[in-house]
Amino acid sequence: MKQEDIFFKTEENIFSYRVAGILIRDGMILLQRPANDTGYAFPGGHVSFGETNEETLIREFKEEISVDICVDGLQWVAEIFFTWGDKQCHQICLFYRVSLCDESQLELSGTFHAIDELDKINVDLEFSWIPLSVVKEIELYPINAKEKLSEQSNQIEHFIYRE
Repeated sequence: MKQEDIFFKTEENIFSYRVAGILIRDGMILLQRPANDTGYAFPGGHVSFGETNEETLIREFKEEISVDICVDGLQWVAEIFFTWGDKQCHQICLFYRVSLCDESQLELSGTFHAIDELDKINVDLEFSWIPLSVVKEIELYPINAKEKLSEQSNQIEHFIYRE
């Protein structure tokens, strides 16, 4: 039985507890976006009650793109405030460095699709390997991530993003 995600709505607001993986390989980063959207995000998903952040990341990567990942360490702690549909969203997102446990499970170039369920709705996700050299030119959320990626710090950092 699938556990309930730590994601809830009120009449005016949404709260979201999410984890995301920063997967960099050969100067490329794996990013996702809804097929009908221009904005990219980091692969990951909502943490379920009783699940650790690491368990969530491993599950999400397996469910969405059928790969086994190793969670290498916490990179960023983010408080993100943005509009989701007609509601204000307050999201806590923990970003982890991840790597592929078996590189043969995933082509390290190009674009591919997967289906994810978000708030009981199926979403067609497009996953793409984007060269780090062009990340500053694309629409990537949260916006702070562009700068953080270029810094390549090994320190755990906290940031706040307000749309």
